Amino acid sequence: MNVVLLSRIQFALTIGFHFLFPPLTIGLAWLLVMIEWRGWRRNDPTWVRMGRFFSKILALTFAVGVATGIVMEFQFGTNWAVYSKFVGDIFGAPLAAEGVLAFFLESGFLGLYLFGRGRVSKGAHWFSILMVAVGSTVSAFWILVANSWQQTPAGYVVENGRAELTSFSAAVFNPSTLPRFFHTVDAALIAGAFLVAGVAAYLLRKDKEDGLARAALRLAIVFGLVVSILELFPFGHIHARQVAHTQPEKFAAIEGLYSSQSAAPMVLFAYPVTPPPQLKAKVEIRGVLSWMAFGDINAPIRGITDFPPENRPPLWLTFVSFHNMVVLGLYFIAAMAWGTWQLRRGRLYEGRRFLMLLIVSIPLPLAACQLGWMAAEVGRQPWIVYGLLRTSDAVSTSVPAGDVLFSLILFGLLYLLLGCLYVYLLVREIRHGPPAPVTAQA
Repeated sequence: MNVVLLSRIQFALTIGFHFLFPPLTIGLAWLLVMIEWRGWRRNDPTWVRMGRFFSKILALTFAVGVATGIVMEFQFGTNWAVYSKFVGDIFGAPLAAEGVLAFFLESGFLGLYLFGRGRVSKGAHWFSILMVAVGSTVSAFWILVANSWQQTPAGYVVENGRAELTSFSAAVFNPSTLPRFFHTVDAALIAGAFLVAGVAAYLLRKDKEDGLARAALRLAIVFGLVVSILELFPFGHIHARQVAHTQPEKFAAIEGLYSSQSAAPMVLFAYPVTPPPQLKAKVEIRGVLSWMAFGDINAPIRGITDFPPENRPPLWLTFVSFHNMVVLGLYFIAAMAWGTWQLRRGRLYEGRRFLMLLIVSIPLPLAACQLGWMAAEVGRQPWIVYGLLRTSDAVSTSVPAGDVLFSLILFGLLYLLLGCLYVYLLVREIRHGPPAPVTAQA
């Protein structure tokens, strides 16, 4: 048994499962900011009920996200001790900032939001969900700072076998932080939009005259169209350009560019095979990749064969995960655009096939997030810190493979149970539906 491989699989399992919940928390929190504002400022009981209903889903999602996030941080010390020693002076700062500046803000105000309705002023209650949304977004920022430093390290020197911080601002705002932050947070907003749209679609299929479901679907469709377009341009475009300039091996791998060339094509479809690295059944548009990366249709781009074999990322998984993420992104735009068009025609609420499509699409933004994470992390290999520390050199030397395998199986079973419990409670809450209308607002 290979301890490096097992440790990588275990970390992929724990962080992959955890990463299902922060996007929903962030996206749903910002939608609740809009929902609760409408209910407060217009004294609209429909939107107040909507806020009560979706706040329960937010609470459930947040709780599971917190439980699964704790395990992730402990693994740095148990499975990746060499890595922790190498980056501890730098990596610890954003993680501490996330806990002190973001998590306590988010969790503290979440309690006020969930239990303060009717006990504090309406303005204070709306402010509490705003702080939850801000806190969850700031939390994402600091986590992405830590991860982005692994992708494009800056503001450091290596002394005595350790990376030591020389500029906090340079480390925080390294070349990939802001492109990855906006791209990831916007993906979370898409996840929130599809969750609300799918739940509203389910309620409408039960009762097509449900005013709450109509209002929720209308909000989710319009909001979802805006954030889905933004994910492609400018955020996706900016992030791709950043990768092309700072991680050329990853860029070549995700785009399927295996030989250096000018007027590099964008691959629309292909099947990668190795060895040697090549694309089968490819469909491509010449020059588009060069233009996207460098603003010049004839700009040369280095192919994967220009890099030493020991520095090349896994080609199949990197290419496939990235392109499937892009396909899903285009689907999100198409689905929300169709919904907006149907809304303008006055046919949105009666289209039962489209409503069913929205229901089954609820998990797709989460799948896109997972695929994007795979492309980013697998594409960085063989480095755990790009250009500084290889993944194979970062594992804990004192932990035997058998122990890692045992904990991997244990985590797999626990997460399977926790995932089933989350889905059960979520479905039960959705089936119960929103609270009944009341004659007087609480």
